[in-house]
Amino acid sequence: MGLSKGTFVPVWQPVPTWVLAREPLAYLCAFISLACGIGLLWQRTAAVAARVLFVSLMVWLLVLRLPNFFFETPLVLVAWTFGSTAVMVAAAWVLYVSFATDRDRQRLGRFAGETGVRIARVLYGLSLVPFGLAHFMYLDATTVLIPGWLPWHAAWAYFTGATFIAAGLAVTVGVFARSAAALSTLQMGLFSLIVWVPRVLAGGLNDFQWGEFVVTWALTAGAWVVADSYRGTPWLAAGRRFTP
Repeated sequence: MGLSKGTFVPVWQPVPTWVLAREPLAYLCAFISLACGIGLLWQRTAAVAARVLFVSLMVWLLVLRLPNFFFETPLVLVAWTFGSTAVMVAAAWVLYVSFATDRDRQRLGRFAGETGVRIARVLYGLSLVPFGLAHFMYLDATTVLIPGWLPWHAAWAYFTGATFIAAGLAVTVGVFARSAAALSTLQMGLFSLIVWVPRVLAGGLNDFQWGEFVVTWALTAGAWVVADSYRGTPWLAAGRRFTP
């Protein structure tokens, strides 16, 4: 979408107004997404793709997302956009560690090993909290997405918001973390299936809605990667454990 439109898709939005060369940067971001996505499909290129994706997303998080906490409002919306990028960073970090070579470990030390995965998990957990808070702060925008055949729209919005917060806290502190990560992934996947798939099948989506559809699936995939990093950990474990 970015290559065809020459603009930033929702994965990379919002972009501060002070950023120069916006159109070339939009093409670069789109190319990185496409190239890394294709690269992850092959074993020979997966390590390079994971490395490039992790570095690019981390730079985006630190340079274009983190400063927003000091200059932009409202805070919940800023945290939500930060959290969306942070989920991607967490997943890319886990992938990077899984493909890390001895050279990577020599350069980054523990950040290319177990410590890196633990930080990625905490980053993912913290990202879920603003997702949940947004359900409460923007109730009208949330309920309008809930299909008409489901009753009690407000109740569903509050419930899913609360579960995102609970899952985020559980992953962050490492209590029932594997279960929380898996359930949060399931919730994102169900949101994709229940909310966006019927809209896609019905047709008539605009560019923004197509972007949201893609972002939702990307967030689900990122959550799945983080949840898979707990493989070998008991579902109800109260501590963190990493199996490379």
